Amino acid sequence: MTRPVFPPLFSGVDADGSDPFALACAQAVGVCDAGLVTYDLAHDRLRAAMVFAPEVPLGNAACMLPLCGIGFQNALGALAPPEVAVHLGWSGEIYLNGARCGALNMAASAPDPDAVPDWLVVGLSLDLWPASEETGLTPDITALYAEGCTDVDAVTLLEAWVRHTLVALNTWAEDGPARLHQDWIGVAYGRNTEISVAGQRGTFVGLDENLGLLLKTDGQSHLIPLTALLTEPA
Repeated sequence: MTRPVFPPLFSGVDADGSDPFALACAQAVGVCDAGLVTYDLAHDRLRAAMVFAPEVPLGNAACMLPLCGIGFQNALGALAPPEVAVHLGWSGEIYLNGARCGALNMAASAPDPDAVPDWLVVGLSLDLWPASEETGLTPDITALYAEGCTDVDAVTLLEAWVRHTLVALNTWAEDGPARLHQDWIGVAYGRNTEISVAGQRGTFVGLDENLGLLLKTDGQSHLIPLTALLTEPA
């Protein structure tokens, strides 16, 4: 397998069959450099993770999750056929042509939204081939190559994800969250529909300035911050 090549200041580590997200968290705890990309490219699934070293409180830095989503959406959008629609769920889900194909997740060194974390890791998992040939039994679940993307090489897609995420990161650092907010809303999945997030159910009506979810329940809107999506470091 060809090893992926990443932009300057990024370095790659092959997880060699183990969980790249767990590896990235372990490396981050060991005080690795920001820009580490861990990955595992199996025949049926692409898994990867990026390590960040935020300089802002976690409540602001947690937008790395949707930012990495935009990076992926732009990367696949540039490589896939034009008829393939790529959308993002607020909890990190990735949808191709309306069916779930993968997800992003996030961990940080500590959960305090007002403190600057030592590190933050965003993971990516994407199904390349369906688990079963009987795809009609699971119409809400799909895979990259089942949606007309057989010419999209997994290594090329991983490289593109890192490049496009870097572009989004630079834009966020220069302009703040407004552009990210606009870009993410443009590819949001499930807006104005009823969804369940972090144990709460309601209608997805929008995002606040930090890309927290505005959920309307019983005529009242309430906010779920992105920090509610943090998982325990693997």
